[in-house]
Order: sequence, then structure tokens, then C-alpha cells
Amino acid sequence: MLIKLMKDSEKSIKIKIPSINIKNNFWKILSFVLIIALVGNIYLTSTGKVVLPFQPSANEVGKKVVDYMNNNMFEPETSASLVSVNDMGSYYEIIVNYMGWQFPVYASKDGKVMFLRAINLVESQQTQARTQASIQQAPQEIPKRDRPDVKVFIMSYCPYGIQAVKALLPVMKLLDGKADITIHYVDYIMHGEKEVYENLREYCIQKDQKGKFYDYMLCFVQSGDYQKCLNEAKVDVEKLNVCMNETDQKYNVTKYYQDRDTWYGGRYPPFLVEKDLNDKYNVRGSPTIIINDKEVRLNRSPEAFKQAICQAFINPPEECKQALSTEVASPGIGSLSGGTASSGSCG
Repeated sequence: MLIKLMKDSEKSIKIKIPSINIKNNFWKILSFVLIIALVGNIYLTSTGKVVLPFQPSANEVGKKVVDYMNNNMFEPETSASLVSVNDMGSYYEIIVNYMGWQFPVYASKDGKVMFLRAINLVESQQTQARTQASIQQAPQEIPKRDRPDVKVFIMSYCPYGIQAVKALLPVMKLLDGKADITIHYVDYIMHGEKEVYENLREYCIQKDQKGKFYDYMLCFVQSGDYQKCLNEAKVDVEKLNVCMNETDQKYNVTKYYQDRDTWYGGRYPPFLVEKDLNDKYNVRGSPTIIINDKEVRLNRSPEAFKQAICQAFINPPEECKQALSTEVASPGIGSLSGGTASSGSCG
């Protein structure tokens, strides 16, 4: 008996089925049926190459991912664009451009599943540890002072700026009163209107209610819910609103955001509240870490930040002997740890 499977108008596959005693050869028959089912789901092209049906092209998968992100993940007034799609073997790496910031996301080859991070399960833990340690152990001459001055420049919704803050906060608490550790804001916006006002909010809490800044930031980097965090940190909202309004008017923050003619390169609204510091330290992106007036690059773990800051003391205090977590902070709003890299930036 012959079964003819037609999957293409020009091609056919003929399979000869021998006479088999069904009762005594059940498993053979079942295996044969499964083979037929598999053959029925593939076909041969005119060049003889086996092709899975309905498999979207790499570019189609990339466009599908970008469309999903624009419809579900970004501010309505902004949009991402597709840069490239790289075939990684079992999945696609899709490079996306969002307001000048290029970053990878990933998708299954059938275009049905998107994931934001790809973890190489084959790479050994030792190799990962060496990669992170190379950042931490890179020789950096940090000037010494009696009381170190630490400035970390971020954009409040930059995932990598948030990652740096997560690493910094335990050190800020540990060395409170021993070092001057402050957070500052890059002089342009990349993440929409919400970043404009979160920058203002954080700037004013640190400026006028510094004792509540740590609690607010610890809450915000994990939840992203500023209303909840204002309540938990017991921020004086009336006082905060006065500062935000005054700062907004003084530096024309909203005015510049609403006037696209003022945007850098027609894409990035200015945020000039700390323009003088940005110029002084040649800040170009988020995060930028300055210790005693020198830019440094650090592994984004609490222990790495602590070691660098303690290195900046002429006489390190006893607190520097306390060990902090060596886990890399996670980028973006969410859990404090779980990151795998320390090199990402916005800008």
C-alpha cells in the first residue's frame, strides 16, 4: 500500500507500508505513524532544502517584536525602531533603537515568544566571575581625601542608572556621615515625560528632605511606584511640590520638554537643573560615577562601590571593613540583585 503526502504542488513523498500484524506490532505501527506526522510537517524546496512551514523570516520576527514593544512597553509619544536581527542559532537577537539608545531583546524563531535577556547556560560560573572581576579589579588611581566626595549621575528611568543606584544605596547607608555621596541627573531626557518629573522629584527630595531620600530611592528602584514610595518614606509632599514647581520654572524644564525645537538633535529634551555639574565632569550618559572629581568605572555590586569609595579615604573608617554583597545589581526597576553585567549605559 502507498500513502502519498502532498505538501507542495511540485513535490510529493511516497512511503511504502508493508503488511504488518497490528496486534503484535503495536509500537512499530505507532512509531511509523509518528514518522509520517513529522514528514507531513516538512517539505522540500526546489533546491532540495528542508523547510519548516509557516516559519517567519528573521526580519518579520524583528518587526513583530518592535511592534509589540511600541504598543505595550513605551510611552505613547515615543517609538522604537528595528536596527538588526542576528541569528543566534536557536533564537534571534533583535537590536532595537529607542530614542537613541540601542539595546538587544530576544525572540524564538517562530516569533511566538519574546524575552528581554538571554543567559548562556553553557558558560561556566568561573568565566562569568572572571568577567565581572575584570571590571572591579581594573587598576584605577582614585585621589584621596579626608572625606570623599561621590557623585553618581543617572537618568531616573535608565535601567543601568537604576542598576548603579541599587549598588550604591547600601554604601550610602554604611558610610552616612563619613563620605558625601549624592545622586545627580544627566542634562537630557531619554525616557519620556515620566523621567522629567521623576528627575525633579528625586532632585528635590535629596535637596530639601535628605533624611528621607535613602528610603524613597530604596523603594522606587524596586517598585517604580512613586506615590507608594512618597508615603513609605514619609516625604512632606507639600514641601516637595513647592520645590518641584520652583525648580521647573527656574530651569524651564516643562517649557523645554514641550518645545521640540529645543531638543538636542531634535530627539532629547534638555534637563538643565544640574547643567553646570554635567559640564564640569563631562557627563555623557547614565550612569557616570565620579569619586573625588575623577570618573571611575566599577562593577555594579555594593561591595565594589564600597571598595572604590573606601579607597578614596586618606584614613578609611572602620565601616570599610564591613563586607557587602558582591552580587551584581539587576538593571531596571525590580529586585536589587541578579544582574549579570556592569557595562550597560544610556546615552
